[in-house]
Amino acid sequence: MRVIVLGGGLIGVITGYFLAREGHEAVVLERNEALAAETSFQNGGLLAPGHSQSWASPGALRTLIKSWFEREPALRLRLDAGSSFWGWVLPFLRQCNESSYRANTLRVMRCMMAGLDDLRALRAETGIDDGGNDAGILYVFRTEGSLEEKAGSWTLLRDHGLELEDASRERCVEIEPTLGPCREEIVGGFHAPGEGSGDACRFTRELAVLAARQHGLRIELGANIEHIRGSAAGVEAVVTDRGEFAGDAYVLATGPESPGLVRPLGLRLPICPAKGYTVSVSTVGYEGAPQVGVIEEDNLVAFARLGDWLRVGGQAEFSGFDASWRPANFSGVFRVARELFPDGGDYYRPHYWACLRPVTPGGPPILGASPIPNLFLNVGHGAAGWTMGSATSRAVADIVCGREPDLDMEGLAYGDQ
Repeated sequence: MRVIVLGGGLIGVITGYFLAREGHEAVVLERNEALAAETSFQNGGLLAPGHSQSWASPGALRTLIKSWFEREPALRLRLDAGSSFWGWVLPFLRQCNESSYRANTLRVMRCMMAGLDDLRALRAETGIDDGGNDAGILYVFRTEGSLEEKAGSWTLLRDHGLELEDASRERCVEIEPTLGPCREEIVGGFHAPGEGSGDACRFTRELAVLAARQHGLRIELGANIEHIRGSAAGVEAVVTDRGEFAGDAYVLATGPESPGLVRPLGLRLPICPAKGYTVSVSTVGYEGAPQVGVIEEDNLVAFARLGDWLRVGGQAEFSGFDASWRPANFSGVFRVARELFPDGGDYYRPHYWACLRPVTPGGPPILGASPIPNLFLNVGHGAAGWTMGSATSRAVADIVCGREPDLDMEGLAYGDQ
């Protein structure tokens, strides 16, 4: 079977790998001149099932409105967020109740825990070193009030299988000694010893090389998708500026661009782009960078150690398809970094990045068959694609091949959101 995979980020490449490993003729189309050049390029780096909480919580509307009045909000809504947001926000608000929040959070956690297991299996199978570690993640809080307010979210995850330890201030310092000099900045938190970090871009590109060499995966770079030719009866070809690519089956893995590609075919994907900001700083010559992953929960700033680099990420912004950034956008990230890890890296020579993440109203991805018989979906991973992508891609590849996936698909199908 010839399968055309639309999108050469982490999700598309892993999907292509599983299909090619099965013996299928898999072709990955990527519009950039390199793989993993957008959402997967410089993501947060953490593999964090402990951050499975759905954004669609009972207090989400208040959080969005407050962001208009805060200087450095963790989640910002711009009034010029575009039609993609305003068409998405009503389904999002319908999910902002306790029962939907609980169900969506557990669906995301299911995908993330399976994804972490599958990623580690892929690392072992391929021998790929993505520069990360399995040192766990600390979720730390700055005030007793914030810890008490949010503790219930982690109780829900722990009650459903996430390995999680309550960590006092002293226990946090014991787990990550570089917090010691600034221990008064935190009150405690939670430790997830089974979590870790890694470089999604590095993993994606090395997997593509291995898949091409060992399994015949074909990568077409610089193939900008103009439209999908077909109808409700089936896709006939993907039309690019480099010609048409036809196959027996097609897998959509184009992140935030996905809704626009399938709308002419009559499909409605409730996906909105959310911009995320990250910065990488060199740790060479600095002694204060954490080895354990850390997420500071009051401002939602994440720290991932990737070899000689410290990846720091924070803030999500609904601003349409604007992926631009200014150094001023990172002021809150750097403030928290200097407060917790003043000797963490070369903060004076940062490598900035911003990208768009494909967010569904409730948080779970949209996977598997679509109403169009030969079009399959692997979209809507939000900020969790690195953690869950190996499991969702294996599941979608199984479905393309006509098999029942190991991943529990409850709540993950087209139309479930």
